[in-house]
Amino acid sequence: MGLKQTIRSLDAFPRTEEHLLQKTQSGALVSVVGLVIMATLFIHELTYYLTTYTVHEMSVDLKRGETLPIHINMTFPSLPCDVASIDAIDLSGKHEVDLDTNIWKLRLNSHGHIIGTKYLSDLVEKQHTTRNHDDKEHHDGSAKKPHKFSFDKDAENMINKVKKALENGEGCRVYGVLDVQRVAGNFHISVHALNIYVAQMIFGGAKHVNVSHMIHDLSFGPKYPGLHNPLDDTVRILHDTSGTFKYYIKGACR
Repeated sequence: MGLKQTIRSLDAFPRTEEHLLQKTQSGALVSVVGLVIMATLFIHELTYYLTTYTVHEMSVDLKRGETLPIHINMTFPSLPCDVASIDAIDLSGKHEVDLDTNIWKLRLNSHGHIIGTKYLSDLVEKQHTTRNHDDKEHHDGSAKKPHKFSFDKDAENMINKVKKALENGEGCRVYGVLDVQRVAGNFHISVHALNIYVAQMIFGGAKHVNVSHMIHDLSFGPKYPGLHNPLDDTVRILHDTSGTFKYYIKGACR
């Protein structure tokens, strides 16, 4: 008995005395209040752990030789895709018409529904080549026939195609990514890739070029979730007139 009594005295979990096992209303109230406090603290700490805090920092970009991606997503409800082009000019004087970038454009009908796609850089290259060829011919024959200009078959077909698109109220949605140098510069979406005579035959004058547009997304640098850019959701619509829209943005590259 002495050995068993000694071993029993080493029990770290002795039975609770009988008078401490009685359930009371005050004990139940303390238990409920304790559970509520524990649940509240648990939810608060879990929410704090799962909450994301965004901290903005600005620093000098020391990288060289890298390009800056420009994300574009714009709609031109009154400008057919066959005449839209993207040009870029930077501070060093570099002027690029056929940018080696992933730019797509979607043909839109008068209701804004997609009716076809076309790869923009291929179109600009073709139009740029046609323009240079036409300019050379015009320069060679300008001394003898300054007021006469002839179009080749491709130019005539494009003129007829664009005129038909204008009659049908076609528009264009341009989207993709431009990769430009990390220097000050500008890019523009216009009909500059067209030969001036072709543009005159299509639109009959600059006042008939409608560059109304909606900017769905225009951002510089890598995409950042939740970031709203200054020109997002910008809408500029022209009615029975023409014009040029210019946007100036200053900021640091992310």
